[in-house]
Amino acid sequence: MKEIKNIGIMTSGGDCGGLNAVIKGAGAMANKVGLTGFVIPNGYAGLYNLVDFKKLTTLTPERLDMINSAMAGSAAGHSRVKIKKIEDAEKYNRIKEGLKKFNIDALVISGGDDSGSVMVDLCKHGIDCVHVPKTMDLDLQTYSVGGDSTINKISVYLDELKTTGRTHNRVIVMEVFGRYAGHTAFRSGVAADADAVLIPEIPVDFDELYVHVKQKLTRRITVSDVHDGTYVIVVAEGLKNTGGEEIVDKSAGTDAFGHKKLAGAGKYVCRELTKRFKADHSIKAFMKKTHLFVENIYEVPEVRAVTPGHLVRCGRTSAYDANFGKEAGGGAVVLLKNGIAGVTICGVTGSEIRYMDAEKAIKQRHVDLKQVRFHEQLGVCFGRKIKSYKAELKKIKTSPERYM
Repeated sequence: MKEIKNIGIMTSGGDCGGLNAVIKGAGAMANKVGLTGFVIPNGYAGLYNLVDFKKLTTLTPERLDMINSAMAGSAAGHSRVKIKKIEDAEKYNRIKEGLKKFNIDALVISGGDDSGSVMVDLCKHGIDCVHVPKTMDLDLQTYSVGGDSTINKISVYLDELKTTGRTHNRVIVMEVFGRYAGHTAFRSGVAADADAVLIPEIPVDFDELYVHVKQKLTRRITVSDVHDGTYVIVVAEGLKNTGGEEIVDKSAGTDAFGHKKLAGAGKYVCRELTKRFKADHSIKAFMKKTHLFVENIYEVPEVRAVTPGHLVRCGRTSAYDANFGKEAGGGAVVLLKNGIAGVTICGVTGSEIRYMDAEKAIKQRHVDLKQVRFHEQLGVCFGRKIKSYKAELKKIKTSPERYM
């Protein structure tokens, strides 16, 4: 690998917490080790069009002071562009010409699995890069910035929605991002004391879910001296039913990487529960007993869907993500300085900077179903019959490295 003097720092994919910390950590470390860091704006679109830029922003100490690590989003900007799909036979040469124009020797790229796959592709075409893991979905093999910030936001929204749920005796269903891995739904749901957590890893048996909903909701309303109660469900967007069918709005289309845009799981859950409420004769009797029943107007409990969407991406970065982002960004620069490229940084522990092959790092990681079984023992419904759980007791010498 050639001598590194100048590095480009860029972010790609969906926005989330921790990215500004990555930029700040990478820029600060570049200054410390005698390199110059440049911002390449707007992700891979900016990289592809770099040859047309007249100038780039240099991450001097003064410019770094303007970046707030505690804020989500990215001061470098984003785009969803897959370089391989660009219909330009000279696309890789065009990128190299842009890098040469600004004397950029290597790249620090923060992104998720899709952005990471583009980074791997660039490396194979002779462009030196280090990948900083970024995805609020938490489905990479290592921790990624954005996960903790998003989980904190979702858990707050879930908890606050209980006020409107209790006021109207509603079942509240919140649909969140995550694609085919349910980490954010799982962890935020546990944190917010959600009654049910529905994730792609577990096909939903709606009859089992309904039993749990009915038992908890009717008990809460019955024991309340003012007959109020709620039941809260968090559902990941890539949900499947017991037939293995994906619950998705097919009209949503696909994204820039060819993935189906997942939407509609929350509304589907609402329909399935409402259908069962209406078919259950004992519910009508319950509504009458608790003085809630109004014929043809209010005969069964309401089930409402809420989709916070991009609210879980924006705003503030958690302290954990700010720490991890700075360390990962700075560590990525150290790796490049030492001639290491084509890898994903996993984290920094003391003087140890850990990394792994990027192709392995971007492989999807799913929720550990043994962990799910533990929380089923604590009363959380995962839309299935409770599985048996056997604890394995093990004394260890050091604590696990993985955050989640």
